[in-house]
Amino acid sequence: MVKVLITGGAGFVPSSLADKLLLHQDFQLVLVDNFLTGKAEHIPQHPRCTFIKCDVNEYNEIAAIMTAYQFDYVFHYAAVVGVLRTLDHPVMVLKDIDGIKNILDLCKNTGVKRVFYSSSSEVYGEPVVLPQHEVTTPLNSRLPYAVVKNIGEAYCRSYHQEYGLDFTIFRFFNTYGPKQSQDFVMSKFLNAALANKDITIYGDGSQSRTFCYIDDNIDACLATLFDEQYKNEVYNIGSDVVINIKELAETIIELTGSASKIVYLPPLRDGDMTRRQPDNSKMRALLNRDLLPYKEGIKRILNNWGK
Repeated sequence: MVKVLITGGAGFVPSSLADKLLLHQDFQLVLVDNFLTGKAEHIPQHPRCTFIKCDVNEYNEIAAIMTAYQFDYVFHYAAVVGVLRTLDHPVMVLKDIDGIKNILDLCKNTGVKRVFYSSSSEVYGEPVVLPQHEVTTPLNSRLPYAVVKNIGEAYCRSYHQEYGLDFTIFRFFNTYGPKQSQDFVMSKFLNAALANKDITIYGDGSQSRTFCYIDDNIDACLATLFDEQYKNEVYNIGSDVVINIKELAETIIELTGSASKIVYLPPLRDGDMTRRQPDNSKMRALLNRDLLPYKEGIKRILNNWGK
């Protein structure tokens, strides 16, 4: 049996990862989460899945678990997330560096074969060139969230160089799907539209983004687990189809038949980059298929709404 630890396991993406892994009979999972943003209802109820409440930023808590289980692989997805939350609580964000150090130290000391680290498109800061490629990271963002993700990537590379600990880094670009919380633009807009409430946009809505459906994210990430050739690499995980925020709001109003109005708020002082567009050629090679168009993804969410 292959033993896998998923940190942040009650969150949207990590719990979706667990759902897919449990379809494979030879995986035994342990999920940990401190419920800062995770939800108990996201945790799979499955005989091969164990949940332990734990804060990975506290060494003694996570050390006891990793020492007891002797995991083969670790997906380190635990982090403070959400634009407003990370802007309002910068010191809490910086505490995540402790969790990164704890996980990597314990991985090297307990025989973990590879650690998978969830980084972010935020490492690119304000883009210098589009599309954003894995080898072109200008590191021009001063936001604590972006800095911490950059530090996490540096830790992964350093532990590989110093201790031979293998890694795979995922830079996520706006993943969305049925479990996503309202901290993120897609789910926030959908919730407002379905309640016929105003959809609020920071600035004029010209900020460009791409949106990756959760199944595409998970399938690409798991492809790197199942093939050793993908270790010690960085992967943009996201769609390359660009849409601006105003267009997204208009699309959601149309697809939901909502009476919502778009209301414009002053731009955020920080944390709202003008453009996002990954070079996802490496991800496409992992999937070997097309990504789901964002309108189809929205329809899938609506079909499952309230279930």
